[in-house]
Amino acid sequence: MNDLLQQDQWRVIDQSSAAVHLDALYSFGMDDTLCASVGSGMAPSTARAWVHRDTIVLGIQDTKLPFLEEGISYLQKEGYRVIVRNSGGLAVVLDEGILNLTLVFSEGDKGIDINRGYDAMWMLIKEMFSDFNKEIEAREIVGSYCPGSYDLSIGGKKFAGISQRRLRNGVAVQIYLCVHGSGSARAEQIGRFYAISKKEADTKFHFPDIKPEVMASLSELLGQSLSIQDVMLRFLQALKIRSNRLFSGELHGEEISLFEGYHQRIVERNEKVLG
Repeated sequence: MNDLLQQDQWRVIDQSSAAVHLDALYSFGMDDTLCASVGSGMAPSTARAWVHRDTIVLGIQDTKLPFLEEGISYLQKEGYRVIVRNSGGLAVVLDEGILNLTLVFSEGDKGIDINRGYDAMWMLIKEMFSDFNKEIEAREIVGSYCPGSYDLSIGGKKFAGISQRRLRNGVAVQIYLCVHGSGSARAEQIGRFYAISKKEADTKFHFPDIKPEVMASLSELLGQSLSIQDVMLRFLQALKIRSNRLFSGELHGEEISLFEGYHQRIVERNEKVLG
């Protein structure tokens, strides 16, 4: 197991139920806050879980799509809220069948290599589902939405994607896990969004040609009905054995003031980009 997961303390902020009713911009403000507080030594290593209702999160590159307004209008008619995150990557789906996990570390004096951060999350997910005896690979799944070299898949079908956010000596390693529901149906929605937003135009940046059949949920791939809370229990158990102290917490003291600033920043950025 990657030694990055072995921490003296893990503070857990479980918003897998509470954040459902909040705007997803809240979560991106939270993760930036945690990067700053953990990176500065104000707070211990922190794990956060979060779930949001029907939201499409666009990457910065997506805002360059030539017919973006038409694509956003389509998604809104389908019942989705559309936001832009403050980091790279491409469009992903958030809904009540998708669990997002964030691990926040301090780089300290030695720094944390980018692949080490990705590998830590990959190893954690493999540990969480080791009892199913299924090989979980980390490689790009061509045809998936938001493809990357750390797509997690079983049998060639992607169920998760990992990203990183680095800020003020803090590293946030984030993963979205498709726990239940139809992975291919989610991919189909993103595929329609790109078809409407790009049409036949030539673009400087390459946008994925979505193939819905290469995406699935964990419940579909493991042949077992899994809930968000089932996966949360596995997550907490895997962290507990790698810490002298695992405890539940919330933002405190100066973190609350930091959050106000980071949240406001991403809200203003979205207003500027999306009007």
